[in-house]
Amino acid sequence: MSDVVASRRAAAFVVAAAGLFLLMLPHAHAQWWKRAPVDFEECADAAEKSANKAEKTAALADCNAKFAGRRKAGGGYTYYDFLQDRSFDIAGPNPTPEEQKKIDESYTAYLADQRRSNEAAQAIARQQREQQEQQAQQLQQVTLRTEAERVPVPVERPKVLRQKGAPCTRGSFSCEWPRLSEGLSELKKLFNPTPSKPAKKG
Repeated sequence: MSDVVASRRAAAFVVAAAGLFLLMLPHAHAQWWKRAPVDFEECADAAEKSANKAEKTAALADCNAKFAGRRKAGGGYTYYDFLQDRSFDIAGPNPTPEEQKKIDESYTAYLADQRRSNEAAQAIARQQREQQEQQAQQLQQVTLRTEAERVPVPVERPKVLRQKGAPCTRGSFSCEWPRLSEGLSELKKLFNPTPSKPAKKG
């Protein structure tokens, strides 16, 4: 009799456990029998099947956090480093420590190249500025020199002295002027006679 009771209790326990399992099954996540995604693309495909937009956005963000690489069409993966604006080929969905080290070394070299380029650009700009300043100074000097040359220096009028007794060319101003001057003086005397002085009474 005790064997029968024990077997019934065991059967009831199994039925209760099976019922409890069946009740919990809809609420349980079914991931234990599904394999996890191996790369970003599989993860993104699973995220697309999310119930609503918020879950989909959260799932895609989780995919981005888990997988840095993206699948290439011909096989393998590529990793895009936005700091260098450059892609690197990697073996798996995430860079290995060795691959990450090469990416970091490349970034260090990229920064050094950027610094050299900036220094070279600054040197060229400085040189161009100096050349422009020199050209401006040269132009200013040429302008000042040209303006100094253009300023007329007063020139003394040459004096034409006619020697007495030297032959005079008839019709030339230097010869005719003395005669005209004498003629004008004579005309003035005719029209403006000097008044005669009254005789003194004595």
